[in-house]
Amino acid sequence: MKSEPSRNNSELTEFILLGFRTSQEVQVFLFLLFLLIYLAIVLGNISMLIVIKIDYRLHTPMYFFLRNLSLLDLCYSTVIAPKTLATFLSKEKKISYNGCATQFFFFALFVGTEGFLLAVMAYDRFSAICSPFLYTVRMSQQACVRLVLGSYVCGCINSMIQTGFTFSLHFCQENRLDHFFCDVPALIKIACVDTFVNQIVLFVLSALIIITTTSVILVSYGYILSTVLKIPSSQGRSKTFSTCTSHITVVSLFYGTVFFMYAQPGAISSPEKSKIIAVFYTLVIPMLNPLIYSLRNREVKNALKRILLKKMLFH
Repeated sequence: MKSEPSRNNSELTEFILLGFRTSQEVQVFLFLLFLLIYLAIVLGNISMLIVIKIDYRLHTPMYFFLRNLSLLDLCYSTVIAPKTLATFLSKEKKISYNGCATQFFFFALFVGTEGFLLAVMAYDRFSAICSPFLYTVRMSQQACVRLVLGSYVCGCINSMIQTGFTFSLHFCQENRLDHFFCDVPALIKIACVDTFVNQIVLFVLSALIIITTTSVILVSYGYILSTVLKIPSSQGRSKTFSTCTSHITVVSLFYGTVFFMYAQPGAISSPEKSKIIAVFYTLVIPMLNPLIYSLRNREVKNALKRILLKKMLFH
């Protein structure tokens, strides 16, 4: 049981982000590495947004959801990266209390929303492959907008609960966060009150989101696999299932890292492990997603070729 707080949250005005405690030379190297990754995130995801917007052949439900996925990747990496880059070159690695709460709220919002959106994308593939004649009805423009808005609503509810519970904690005079951004495990660790309820809330909410969304994904792909195996030709099976491979790869990367970070209590007691995993899902995955969809998706590659060819012809 932790001791009672000697000062309340209103007296705590800032946190110190300890980040990666290395030499100055390594800090400069990490700054350059993170900067390159963030530039790749911005370039890759904005390119996806532009390509899907410009090419009318990609104005389908699948690419409507992909466009929203790119937007979420761009948003939640932007919540983290600029402040992280600034702390690499700054001697005073500070973030205000309100800034910390704001950063965490939007990060939890976008990451939670992405989890639900990946489930929606699996349902979209299920509808397209298993019920092709009902696809246009099930995935009308209105239905797609509602599914995306529903993902944001669920992500927002998760974010509000997590932010409310986390920033109702008392931190006393300890304000050094052993992390490179404001995240639940690091914040819980420096609280000077009993955090058992917060750890349970974190575990239950994370497990609930993961179980709910992965159930939708697994059931959808179970039906998809069953339908694909009934296709007589191997070429037909390969062509049909190829529309799902990019999504399966993205889902595996996203849920694998989120599970190890939030859905197991042991992760809270391992800050170094948490930092490495956090780098992967805050920066590496948003960088990889556009590459996965552009390199493994024939329609996106063809759209890129058409746009580049059109640009060369006009020049």
